[in-house]
Amino acid sequence: MELNFLTLTFFIDIQKRLNIFPFMNKMAHNLYIGFFVAICSATLLWLVFFGSDYYTLNIEDRFFHESHETLKPSGILGHGMGIIGSFLILFGVFSYMARKRYRSLSKLGLLKHWLEFHIFLCVEGSILILFHTSFKFGGIVSISFWSMVAVVLSGVIGRFIYIQIPRTLEGRALSLQEVIGLKSDFASILEKNFSLDSDQTNSLSKLLINDEIQGSENNFTSFFVSYFQNIKQQFQIRSFLAGTKLQKHQKRELIKLVSKEINLNRKITWLNSMQKIFKYWHVAHLPFAIVMLIIMIIHVIITLFFGYKWIF
Repeated sequence: MELNFLTLTFFIDIQKRLNIFPFMNKMAHNLYIGFFVAICSATLLWLVFFGSDYYTLNIEDRFFHESHETLKPSGILGHGMGIIGSFLILFGVFSYMARKRYRSLSKLGLLKHWLEFHIFLCVEGSILILFHTSFKFGGIVSISFWSMVAVVLSGVIGRFIYIQIPRTLEGRALSLQEVIGLKSDFASILEKNFSLDSDQTNSLSKLLINDEIQGSENNFTSFFVSYFQNIKQQFQIRSFLAGTKLQKHQKRELIKLVSKEINLNRKITWLNSMQKIFKYWHVAHLPFAIVMLIIMIIHVIITLFFGYKWIF
């Protein structure tokens, strides 16, 4: 009993130190995202490699191809991709909705990690459904397919908007005052931690606010201009630091600090605009998802009605 208690205590201590449960440290999160990207990329590359000869043929010529019985929409592989792809999308949508809605699931990881899992399942499912159609679109199913395309593309845009809004670890959006409270006394940090003189501190502070674009126009064009302007600022700051006598590890730490400060300044400037755009995005994203799901269900029912049961 004592050994088990010590083992459990040690395990909990390691979890706290690494901060991996229920949250992930940066390395674990990068592996988490990398795994999803690798799966989607491998699936796409394998299907292109395996079926390129078939999918590039005219519809009439595919009947004579040796892989026709396997890759056609009702074939063993083609039908399976449709079933598995539909399941992945449905599971991705409803699991994420459940995580957002039910408090009892709040301890099962961060909401942003569930969002990333939701995106992965929907992208993977969309790849499989794309090859399930064998690139032949027609009838009512084409509406579902193009709705799916719209959902995926709008989901990518929504993810970008989502990360522009600062949030707590649990996923709650921060208010403007809370975000402003995250800002640090940048000048004093430069002087204390990096031993920069007053002239260097002033020069670096000016670079931080140089060419800053205010979010008054409330549109994506001006936002992206400011986004790339911030990247330009970071390059200017790197050039400035190259001329200082700071050690390499100090420069790396300072670049991270500066990047964080620049990103925070941009998010403060655009917070209200991003929150409004995110609300509008929901209005556009949800109808496409509903249309896709309804027609997908109708398609499945009709398929079963005509006796296509795959391997079951």
